Amino acid sequence: MKKRRLGNSDLYVSELGLGCMSIGTNPSQAQEIIEAALEEGINYFDTADLYDFGENEKLVGQSLKSVREQVIIATKAGNRWNKNKDGWSWDPSKSHIKEAVKDSLKRLDTDYIDLYQLHGGTMEDSIDETIEAFEELKEEGYILQYGISSIRPNVIREYVSRSSIVSVMMQYSILDRRPEEEALPLLNQKGISAVTRGPLAKGLLSDKMLDKATESVKEKGYLDYSYAELAEALTSIRKKNSDERSMTEIAFQYNLADPAVASVMAGASTSEQVRANARAARANPLNKDELAIIQSIAKLNKYEQHR
Repeated sequence: MKKRRLGNSDLYVSELGLGCMSIGTNPSQAQEIIEAALEEGINYFDTADLYDFGENEKLVGQSLKSVREQVIIATKAGNRWNKNKDGWSWDPSKSHIKEAVKDSLKRLDTDYIDLYQLHGGTMEDSIDETIEAFEELKEEGYILQYGISSIRPNVIREYVSRSSIVSVMMQYSILDRRPEEEALPLLNQKGISAVTRGPLAKGLLSDKMLDKATESVKEKGYLDYSYAELAEALTSIRKKNSDERSMTEIAFQYNLADPAVASVMAGASTSEQVRANARAARANPLNKDELAIIQSIAKLNKYEQHR
């Protein structure tokens, strides 16, 4: 598995990362998935304090303990569960972030976090205070680098101009090309990496394509695609690309073709899924003609909300 540099940092992440939210709560199953990822050359594992009330971090930490120095562990903070654990509130304050990191370190059973990320962000936040928290955590050695997880162009611009983030995690796929105009060129220009999530667009870009469409997608479509437009686009992409390529391969390689992208973050609930994703990530890059075909079919969506 090839690795790419994360921003201007000393961290080199595999082109495919494992989004750990979907590994479940069974320790042996979680370990099996993570071990499959390690065998496939994946060194980049992403979790968050929000996932399964912190249990996800515990499972990730346990499964990676024996290879801790060889892997990149990323986690996130900024959301806090309420007392009943039936909802959470947004808290990007310095006090919360500096407390949350200690809880994450304990659950991960590690002395440091490679990449600590703000799990959201709005223009109403006290951004300088949030940045100060992350900078202090770097100085204190609790974290090596920090980034944000956001699809809001205005928020991304603020952090790009005011902080030393090395990465932005954002939703990006053939069906969601919104980052291509407002986010990816800026990140590439500034030497900050994009880590993309949702590359398979809820399974619509997997080999099962429309079989993965939920009732909601069938009724309302996906982003600015109606269901009929979705069916037409997916069929055209499948038909016009080489039969030797799976849809998953096309989807992953489309993301990896952008120079700002360091890694595609994909979840997996079985070891077989990890291995299939790894094959897709290791495939040959899309050539210019293949990219042009996809871009002529898929809409260049824009951020109307999420500013």
